[in-house]
Amino acid sequence: MKKILMLMSIGALLCHSSCTSTQGEEKKEHETAFLVSSPVKMDTTVTEDYVSQIHSIRHIELRAQEKGYLQKIFVDEGQFVKKGQLLFQIMPNLYEAELQKAQAEANFAKIEYQNTKSLADRNIVAPNELAMAKAKLDKAKADVALANVHLQFTEIRAPFDGIIDRFHVRLGSLVDEGELLTELSDNSKMWVYYNVPEAEYLDYQTNEKKDEDVQVNLLMANNQLFKHAGVVETIEANFNHETGNIAFRATFPNPEGLLRHGETGNIRMSIPLKNALLIPQKATFEVLDKKYVYVVDKNNVIRSREIAVGAEMPHIYVVQNGLAENDKILLEGLRLVRENEKIHTKFVEPGKVISNLELYAE
Repeated sequence: MKKILMLMSIGALLCHSSCTSTQGEEKKEHETAFLVSSPVKMDTTVTEDYVSQIHSIRHIELRAQEKGYLQKIFVDEGQFVKKGQLLFQIMPNLYEAELQKAQAEANFAKIEYQNTKSLADRNIVAPNELAMAKAKLDKAKADVALANVHLQFTEIRAPFDGIIDRFHVRLGSLVDEGELLTELSDNSKMWVYYNVPEAEYLDYQTNEKKDEDVQVNLLMANNQLFKHAGVVETIEANFNHETGNIAFRATFPNPEGLLRHGETGNIRMSIPLKNALLIPQKATFEVLDKKYVYVVDKNNVIRSREIAVGAEMPHIYVVQNGLAENDKILLEGLRLVRENEKIHTKFVEPGKVISNLELYAE
């Protein structure tokens, strides 16, 4: 009798445990409804960063135009100079002597011409002799002008306002004709060059408004934005076949002189996108540097799918390929599910999902 009662008790306990477990699983299954949504197709704008090189609007080499000893240096490295300001003086003694010689020869040729003209006026000499005297005088005047130019070349002056770079010669150096003395940079405006991939170039050209300037920003090497915006002014004629990029040039005002020739930075440029497919970043996961989402089929079975991201915004990915507008993707709980698992889902309108994210779009 005791054995029968014991067996009945165990059976009742097992039955109760089984029922409790089943009810718990049903309750858990009922409570676990995963949020799903679909990609949003819309026009938007993404901000892309491009590595850039900063150049002065005018940056030239100053070279000696005559051979001689560097007699004087009137400026210092890094100094701001004005147009026409005297920078270097090459010893002028030889060129001064050549000018004096040319002037003396010109005076002699002038006297000779005047005498010949007096004789020609009285028909004492032939007109050809007068013409030859005139030619000698003209040649002598040309020699004076040439000697004067050589003398002026001993003075190196600034061709425009700018900043002097480091010196490549020192006082007293014997410099040859054409030898580099220093560089001069006009930093009133800066040209910033950056390379744009072909696809983004096509987007830019397709959506550019011809009557409006396209403004860009410059992120400097200290991760601070330059206070003045730049304007895209030119695009090079040809693509680089090795990189698939084309060079853009933006011009930035530089009234404070903060930017210098040879600096680097990053251009931030807004690229308009038509009919872009957007999904939340939180709906993706990575495997070996590849991005995936969980796609939910009509039977609520999930399967992972690789996607290609074309652009990135705060909390948003622009999907280049791998998804369609009517696909359903898992939004949350990506670590709680397994491949080919059937789940309960709750659909959230795509527009509502995007509106809850920090989306910067037009």
